[in-house]
Amino acid sequence: MTEDVDVLLTPEGLDRFRKRLVGRGYAATHPGAQRSFRDTESGVRIEILVTGEFPGDEKPKPVAFPDPSVAATEVEGMRILALPRLVELKLASGMTAPHRLRDLADVQEIIKVQRLDEQFADQLDPSVRATYLDLQRAVRAAGS
Repeated sequence: MTEDVDVLLTPEGLDRFRKRLVGRGYAATHPGAQRSFRDTESGVRIEILVTGEFPGDEKPKPVAFPDPSVAATEVEGMRILALPRLVELKLASGMTAPHRLRDLADVQEIIKVQRLDEQFADQLDPSVRATYLDLQRAVRAAGS
């Protein structure tokens, strides 16, 4: 059971989401919410991430939310963010925002479950590689 789902949209996609779906199965989580919605049937929170904006502290950095049309891959009929981009975004978020340390723990869990090695770092933006390698070594040292 998930508490929330992050959805990556372009600014145009966010406008379409608001016009077509808010009030038709999705509701803002609070008055004035622009990117935080709730599925009215399941209660699951939907957080919208927007192409071109920045993870974590929201300040400009080398890693930004990508255009889903080029950064997503299809898995079992669903479009999801490619693994290198997901890891990159979580690293950039956890590295820049103290309240987002869970993102670094998520990366450790991804490394463990997917059995990612040092070479995976080559697929990441240079700005996050050292942190990835530190986390990868920690997972390996823990024997996971």
